[in-house]
Amino acid sequence: MTTASLQDNPLLEGLEVRRAPDPCILVIFGASGDLTKRKLFPALYSLAFRRLLPENFAVVGAARSEETDEDFKERMKEAVQENARDDFRDDVWELLADGMRYVPLDFADEQGEDDLARTLTELDQQRGTRGNRVYYLATPPVVFPTVVQAVGKRRAAEGWTRLIIEKPFGHDLASARELQQVIEKYFDEKEVFRIDHYLGKETVQNMLALRFANGIFEPIWNRQFIDHVQITVAETLGIEARADYYERAGAVRDIFQNHLLQLVAITAMEPPIDFTADSVRNEKVKVLRAMHTPGPKSVVRGQYGRGYIEGEEVPAYREEAGVDPQSMTETYVSAKLYVDNWRWADTPFYIRTGKRLARRETTIAIQFKRAPHPPFEELSAERLRPNVLLVHVQPDEGVSLAIGVKVPGQGMTIRTVHMDFLYGGAFRTGLPEAYERLILDAMLGDATLFTRIDEVEEQWSLVDAIVAAWARDRPAFPNYPAGTWGPTGADELMERDGRSWRRR
Repeated sequence: MTTASLQDNPLLEGLEVRRAPDPCILVIFGASGDLTKRKLFPALYSLAFRRLLPENFAVVGAARSEETDEDFKERMKEAVQENARDDFRDDVWELLADGMRYVPLDFADEQGEDDLARTLTELDQQRGTRGNRVYYLATPPVVFPTVVQAVGKRRAAEGWTRLIIEKPFGHDLASARELQQVIEKYFDEKEVFRIDHYLGKETVQNMLALRFANGIFEPIWNRQFIDHVQITVAETLGIEARADYYERAGAVRDIFQNHLLQLVAITAMEPPIDFTADSVRNEKVKVLRAMHTPGPKSVVRGQYGRGYIEGEEVPAYREEAGVDPQSMTETYVSAKLYVDNWRWADTPFYIRTGKRLARRETTIAIQFKRAPHPPFEELSAERLRPNVLLVHVQPDEGVSLAIGVKVPGQGMTIRTVHMDFLYGGAFRTGLPEAYERLILDAMLGDATLFTRIDEVEEQWSLVDAIVAAWARDRPAFPNYPAGTWGPTGADELMERDGRSWRRR
């Protein structure tokens, strides 16, 4: 996107550039992993492309792999060329690569920790980074405590320190609290940034703007006008060689515990007094605390069998490499949740997530109650559908409002049409990747889009109760073919209430 084309867009006029972060070093533990290649370095490149990184900046990769600084730079250059959303420019890359270093490191090795500390001290002197550090834990969760201890014991004497921790934060409530106890020995809560990349997506953030910047929505955002809410996180992909992780996590820990419950909290939260980190997160915690634990009949789990995705046959979950042939791990979860407060009493939130579903999409659908007395219902060619506000989180990011209108011609024939807003069409610029926003926010010390420990604990409490109920039964798996919308039990969950899942 050229500078000229951005200036031609009146929607971008008058926007202020955010303050630049302080000089700092970003240390990525797990720098040889897939996350660093596909997301973190492409995000750093895009930030450098837009001159959003601090002028005095460096990035250090740390992992078990033995490689030199030049090897690391070349590997990350290829990753940026393959995965970045912006065109590759040598001048931008050289600006970033000049401050790149790599340290081979075993996470429990004193020598490796000494080497890393020495490298950081040298970079402080060379790059003027003033002892400021952002540590990114892109490692397997099992080594989180080890890395936290190593970093905490060697904190720089000057400057600030911030810790970014990837999900999952624990495997259940008990393990989350154990990890938190380790963190509390070395870091204050304000220094910890628990990342959930869904919160960095523009359309998720736009839910706040949609509700609180528009006077037409907030007055009807309650049980009196809204019939129910549907939230879908659907993937066409399988587990993609992640059997070791997924067999232990399943859909309830991989997506439900974090992404889905965070989307519910943002949709249902009360207006914060301001948009500081604690004010926003305080309101989300209230929603999570107000949720009823769903009974067994209000939760459906599934596991995909063989089927077809985009015309190609794909194997069943139990046939994936590394998966137990008798695995009882769920790849699909749907549930009916209630938020027991004044605004939402008796308004159901239907949520679902699954692998190998019919289409990739993440949507939040707010379905309003039907008009109480449409005088032309009998004249309509179809049963009048209720109004729906549909937020497309991904793909095709935007917002759509379904309304009934008269069809041109004689007679009063009503059809449903959609008023659509698409980010790409309105702003004529590509959306930033979630990791761009989140990495930059962590450098700025803005924790608004990161989860606080009390949020994490409330989410795990709900999931632990669901999983405990599952321990008492063994459903027949697989129970839905790949390429469909999940098990029949999920449809029955809605049909019992006289409702149905949205298909588009």
